[in-house]
Amino acid sequence: MAAAAREAALIIEAAQRIEPGNWVQAANAMIARRAAGIPLAYVTGRETFMGLTLLTDEGALVPRAETELLARTAIGLLAGEDRRVIDMCCGSGNLACAIAHHVRHARVWASDLTEGCTSLARRNVAQLGLADRVSVVQGDLFGGLAGMSLEGTIDAVVCNPPYISQGKLATDRAELLKFEPREAFDGGPYGLSIHQRVIRDTLSFLKPEGALMFEIGLGQERQVRALFERSKGYGPVQSVSDADGNARVVWARKAG
Repeated sequence: MAAAAREAALIIEAAQRIEPGNWVQAANAMIARRAAGIPLAYVTGRETFMGLTLLTDEGALVPRAETELLARTAIGLLAGEDRRVIDMCCGSGNLACAIAHHVRHARVWASDLTEGCTSLARRNVAQLGLADRVSVVQGDLFGGLAGMSLEGTIDAVVCNPPYISQGKLATDRAELLKFEPREAFDGGPYGLSIHQRVIRDTLSFLKPEGALMFEIGLGQERQVRALFERSKGYGPVQSVSDADGNARVVWARKAG
């Protein structure tokens, strides 16, 4: 009941914001979209992440509450002045914006493959007043950062990659693709294709002792640890668990 009341309040607020002169009709249309299963954040055009109100759009994944664990881990590691950060697979820009907001003077570069993500990320950066410290680029992983002389200068790379296997997306997780973009979920045959590439390519961008931090899916800790260790470019691998004791963040520092 409380959840339903909260949804109703958010829909009314959104309708009054979008169509103040005809908000009842707008609210009814939003209720119909929500009843069809469309995520609430797409219906209202807003989602909250790390205390920030972000714009949402169907071209990018809706920011999840569980990703705040990665944000908090990164913010804790980045305490200090003049930090330089890359948000890889940035989606709506939620991690980039949260880090820039919470880490004083941090300079952030956010990258994603699709126009839907980078366009929305730029809108979020602008509406939060962070355009002087957050740049958004489009490209295949680090390809969009080529020629920017960032190699060897980065304190941390954060990455919430697609990490669901193609097999699961074809079976028990197929419902994820009904409303949100496939690119946000499809991690290849084993759900680890992007992790492998990012672990390899991040090394040239990090300073010595710089950190690479991933959000991972349930049960992926062992595999992602093995990828870090196999690369031989990182120090001891750390994990961070959620409130239920599940490892959801794995990270390591570049070997000095």
